[in-house]
Amino acid sequence: MQQLKRSAPFALPIKILQFGQGNFMRGFFDWQIDLLNERTGLDAGVVVVRPRGGSNAPLLDTQDGLFTVLVRGLNEEGQPVKAYRTVECVQREIDPGTAYADYLALAANPDLRFVVSNTTEAGIAVNQTDRFDDAPPSTFPAKLTQLLFKRYQAFAGATDKGLVLLPCELIDRNGPALKAAVLHFAQLWSLEAGFAEWIEAACTFCSTLVDRIVTGYPAGDAAEIKDELGYDDPFLVAAEYYYLFVIQGPSWIGDELKLQGAGLNVKLVDDITPYKKRKVGILNGGHTTLVPVALLAGLEAVGPAVDDSGVGPFLRAAISDEIIPALEMDRKELAAFADDVLLRFRNPSIHHRLASIALNSWSKFAARVMPQLLRYAELNAGRLPRRLVLALAATMALYRGDLIELSDDAANLDWFRQSWPKVDSGAWSMAQLASGWLANTRLWGRDLNEVPGLTYAVTVALEQIRRRGIRELLG
Repeated sequence: MQQLKRSAPFALPIKILQFGQGNFMRGFFDWQIDLLNERTGLDAGVVVVRPRGGSNAPLLDTQDGLFTVLVRGLNEEGQPVKAYRTVECVQREIDPGTAYADYLALAANPDLRFVVSNTTEAGIAVNQTDRFDDAPPSTFPAKLTQLLFKRYQAFAGATDKGLVLLPCELIDRNGPALKAAVLHFAQLWSLEAGFAEWIEAACTFCSTLVDRIVTGYPAGDAAEIKDELGYDDPFLVAAEYYYLFVIQGPSWIGDELKLQGAGLNVKLVDDITPYKKRKVGILNGGHTTLVPVALLAGLEAVGPAVDDSGVGPFLRAAISDEIIPALEMDRKELAAFADDVLLRFRNPSIHHRLASIALNSWSKFAARVMPQLLRYAELNAGRLPRRLVLALAATMALYRGDLIELSDDAANLDWFRQSWPKVDSGAWSMAQLASGWLANTRLWGRDLNEVPGLTYAVTVALEQIRRRGIRELLG
């Protein structure tokens, strides 16, 4: 079958250096740059650098940098959407293990303006062993520091040749974290003081929030996709319809990226914190609230759970009546985001197993749901959010371990492995189970038995789950 190749030479100036060649960056960032090139004349070429060298996987160069993004899901009206786009903005992919000199040569490119990265949560890391003359050093920040220093030298410290850095790693305050890592290596390698001053004055490190599910190549639909496209593209990735890119940075970044009028869901903000809280509370918190309830109700995947006549209304009410009121943002904006989240959960193109999301449920509940549960009680004179309390009790019931294979911190698993048999034998009451777990200061950061009424509410919910089953409690 025909392969994907360029029909004309690549002509865009290299304005963006991208660390990370994975599915997400292709289906999220490169897809957006390609749209900006088409809609606004951004004319930005991208060079992709693999964060780690030595991989045997083929480079994008085998297709002249081209690849296909398949977007499918439900649009704002809940209607199915399916669209292909051939992304043309990538000019080259560099493997630092074999072409490190080519990577460093980019430092002297006067058109280069942005560095974007997605090197996993562990990618922004430092050590004491990477050296300035390593080619390449092991860590992403060390490679970046080498490039920035060579750029500083190539342009004699000119402040107009600084770069804008957009780390997309899923860690808090990823911009300052990356800047601190670069300054760490500048100090470790005893680079001249002017370099650190140039980093401070000329380079802009932005924190970001990224949100899109990119599932990679949908092998089960390969024959249909090849027939529809008329060519074979092993680099094709499938992405959901929804996406959001939030950048905390100065307004002129929007001007340089030509975001005005581009029609993209990119937000340039002064403070990214509310958007993180919104995502954690509604998207992640919605998942964490749904999972134990849906599993106890006999369901296996997110989509069918949201469409379920009992579980679906429970989730929608938990989000609208208990989670959103506890978040400090505009209610209309939160409600619109919640509508998007529920459409994403219902996406028929993504089979998201509840058991997979149940991984490490307790750390997720502590970070994603408990803050809203406690804030709701604080705002409502001590009245507890019934559905979030039920989700808490349902998670405890799930950790009997007889429904799915659990995967969590060993201490959490051991506690329930020892505690549930005590309840079953009559040695413990359900109240003792509830109070014992709520007293877990290692998990919660405090003894939650001190929250008025919480121990009793969880105890009642556990008893009702045991006697009546979860479905009778959803209304």
